[in-house]
Amino acid sequence: MVNIKNVFKTYNQKKVIDDVSVEIEKGTITSFIGPNGAGKSTLISMVSRLIAKDDGAITIDGEDILQVKNNELAKKISILKQTNAINLKLTVRELVSFGRFPYSQGRLKKEDWEKVDKSINYMELGDLQDKYLDELSGGQRQRAHIAMVIAQDTEYILLDEPLNNLDMRHSVQIMKTLRRLVNDMGKTIVIVIHDINFASCYSDNIVALKDGKIVKQGRACDVIDKCVLKDIYDMDIDIKEIDQRRICVYF
Repeated sequence: MVNIKNVFKTYNQKKVIDDVSVEIEKGTITSFIGPNGAGKSTLISMVSRLIAKDDGAITIDGEDILQVKNNELAKKISILKQTNAINLKLTVRELVSFGRFPYSQGRLKKEDWEKVDKSINYMELGDLQDKYLDELSGGQRQRAHIAMVIAQDTEYILLDEPLNNLDMRHSVQIMKTLRRLVNDMGKTIVIVIHDINFASCYSDNIVALKDGKIVKQGRACDVIDKCVLKDIYDMDIDIKEIDQRRICVYF
């Protein structure tokens, strides 16, 4: 379990995370939703220790993240940020192999390459694995970066807007893949996501933030509520039940 307790973060005298407390259940998909500037990306960056918190506590399986060595933390938790541009001339396969660095230190063994191959196949990138990243579309590159995170084989996976640049088919593919990683492999996944319908249909839990504070957190069915969404987005959102899923109509 990831436990975030009374966490604060301030930039330029503005609180971007204001006394936030969240528990991330093991073996679930938890989606962070909310408008731009709500603090979603900052929060997962603090969990992964990319950004230092100002106050509060963050623990993973009861251990303070500040006490975990870098290499050991990289075996426990992986993160894919929105900005993941890599300027090196790399093939898809080479990029995905970077996910094994915490284990191999750059000297990959047979079992490492097996993880790389499995991740490439997971993301349906077999036909592209020998192509260079700069030859790919934005969506293909995004899938390659997600494959790299999968190859890292951590229990906890943090994804910051993983559906960026993806068309409908590949967005659904990504979400189904994440669901399989949870259901079949017991992974714990946290997603920052703007599409509230994907959050509604694929999440176990949703954390809704606005202005650095939590507006609502709980099961997806509790957060995907007309009054809650009005508080979050300052707009009226109609909700339809389709195949026992709550679909938001906001067009």
